[in-house]
Amino acid sequence: MKLQTEKGVITISSDVFTNITGAAATNCYGVKGMAIRSTTDGLVHLLRRESMAKGVKVKLNEDDTISLELHIIVENGVNLMAVSRSIMSEVKYNVSRATGVEVRNVDVFIDSMVVG
Repeated sequence: MKLQTEKGVITISSDVFTNITGAAATNCYGVKGMAIRSTTDGLVHLLRRESMAKGVKVKLNEDDTISLELHIIVENGVNLMAVSRSIMSEVKYNVSRATGVEVRNVDVFIDSMVVG
């Protein structure tokens, strides 16, 4: 994404958005980690900290905003609506604060639940 300022152009890679998003989401209560669905066996796998960006998809919109899609794994027994709202709020705030780019929407997909 390119941002035009009075002093020049700032280019922000989509990796920046995925890293900020992954970090903000995994810091929320009840989130075990980011998830990815394997193409070989179709199962959902928990991503390690260094590859959690794979659980995030970034879409650049025409109006210079972004839309984010997160795939997560939550702990058993948490309120799914409360966790999802918390993630949406935290991600939107952290990405906007760190990059200056407006986040249009954050879609949270709960792919699995972990016991323990």
